[in-house]
Amino acid sequence: MTETQDDLWEVAGRRFRSRLVVGTGRYKSLEETAASIAASGAEMVTVAVRRVNLSDASAPMLQDFVPPDRYTYLPNTAGCHTAQEAVRTLRLAREAGGWNLVKLEVLGPPPFLYPDMAATFEAAAALLADNFEVMVYCADDPVAAKRLEEMGCVAIMPLGAPIGSGMGVVNPYMIRAIKSQAKVPVLVDAGIGTASDAALAMELGCDAVLLNSAIAHSQDPVRMAVAMKHAVLAGRAAFLAGRMGRDYKADASSPMDGLIRKGG
Repeated sequence: MTETQDDLWEVAGRRFRSRLVVGTGRYKSLEETAASIAASGAEMVTVAVRRVNLSDASAPMLQDFVPPDRYTYLPNTAGCHTAQEAVRTLRLAREAGGWNLVKLEVLGPPPFLYPDMAATFEAAAALLADNFEVMVYCADDPVAAKRLEEMGCVAIMPLGAPIGSGMGVVNPYMIRAIKSQAKVPVLVDAGIGTASDAALAMELGCDAVLLNSAIAHSQDPVRMAVAMKHAVLAGRAAFLAGRMGRDYKADASSPMDGLIRKGG
């Protein structure tokens, strides 16, 4: 399989060819934001409702550079540290733009900003009761991930590493465990630092990868966006191909039988 249209993924009834989801923040300018997202090939972009101008027409607006008729906007609760803040933020987003598919994240305190799972469960319950379609950022905990799925979340998004750390996928075993029991899409979200990290997440079987800082904080965001695009494609292809097994002893790629030997 060489064409991405043969390998779509789906969340809440929406289908996508690109398995790379990118953020819209942390860039030097909206022009750089637009160029990087276009280079990434992403079809879904996250929007930090509390940090991005979505309504003040007198100031530069994200929609003018990343048009919502071209990209699926995924409003998120970046910067929220309580369930109440998160729920209020997404209700405002729905009122402002009609968005119902949302990304929920509730963060613990610095310096790690690890997902606050108690608050995440509380916010998820309130949003689901309000008929939101919730893609949820969570700890790399198979028990918590399964509980969120059973509550009705439409996608599970365990962290690869703390937000903005660039540490990559630090616990691939738990990511694989989460994916193995999930009946909804699983996306690695947060911690990706470079292309090999994104490829690994896809090789583990994840449905997609979500990242922002890895592109926006690179020295050449547009070029890094291209690298991430190809990394996700390569990782997905490797997963579908099925990697060779691991072994502690060597196994020569050429057969030993029939070799020309001295004196033969």
